[in-house]
Amino acid sequence: MMLMSVEILQIVLGSFVETAKIIALVTVLMIVTEFLELKYKDKIREKITAKPLSQYALSSLLGAIPGCMDAFFIVSLYVHGIVGFGALTAVMLSTAGDEAYIMLAMIPGPALLIFAICAVLGVIGGFLADKIVKRINLKTCQPCKIEIHEEEKPFNAKHFFREHFLGHIVKEHISRLFFWIFFTLVAVGVLQQYFDLAGFFEFMPIWSLIVIAALIGVIPESGPHLVFLTLFSQSLIPFSVLLVNTLSQDGHGLLPLLSYSVKDTIYVQIFTTSFALAVGVILLLLGF
Repeated sequence: MMLMSVEILQIVLGSFVETAKIIALVTVLMIVTEFLELKYKDKIREKITAKPLSQYALSSLLGAIPGCMDAFFIVSLYVHGIVGFGALTAVMLSTAGDEAYIMLAMIPGPALLIFAICAVLGVIGGFLADKIVKRINLKTCQPCKIEIHEEEKPFNAKHFFREHFLGHIVKEHISRLFFWIFFTLVAVGVLQQYFDLAGFFEFMPIWSLIVIAALIGVIPESGPHLVFLTLFSQSLIPFSVLLVNTLSQDGHGLLPLLSYSVKDTIYVQIFTTSFALAVGVILLLLGF
């Protein structure tokens, strides 16, 4: 009993530290995004995000870069209304989160191939997501409004700190962001500590593994996905299962969106999981 309490305490403390790191990074990205939105909104839309295809390509390429920072960046752009739902879906399909670093270390050749495939599929998935959203008239959340005051022309650092950093970013986002990320990481950490994922998956049929690989991707943490990476590195599962899992999962990338819109988070998860499953079925039929 005492050992279990110590283990849970370690999970809580580890989750707190990890949450603090994510919060620090996301806060910096939100400050940068808000500043750019205030000063260069028209230029950003004209040069980078005016065309949907540019959004999909930019998001997928950024997502293919190892780590979660680029996914955080696209989430921040989405929250501000600079990119759309398709771009958000694209980055979540292409990103492998922090697990990408481990993939490069364990299976460098297949890892690079997976990153390239995910980047291409991210563009396709983003395009399809936008088409489906329009077709079924799905209502995604409105962008976070930023009021531009006269005292911001020219830029006033004191006003930006008071109104935008403290009044908007900290007051409206950071507290909720911390809550969602922290308790999600604690829950995932407890499951990982007391559940033998590797033993559960090792002897399952391929079609079951593909379904589970896609569903496991819903978990906003890289840890559970390392099971599939380990099994693949030991030649116990085929390439298709690892690809499906990588497509479906986004590491911590989607966690910041939870503080802004649970509904949009669910929508993205449905799209990415369904898309990953469809890819898995196609690969299974082709014999991969």
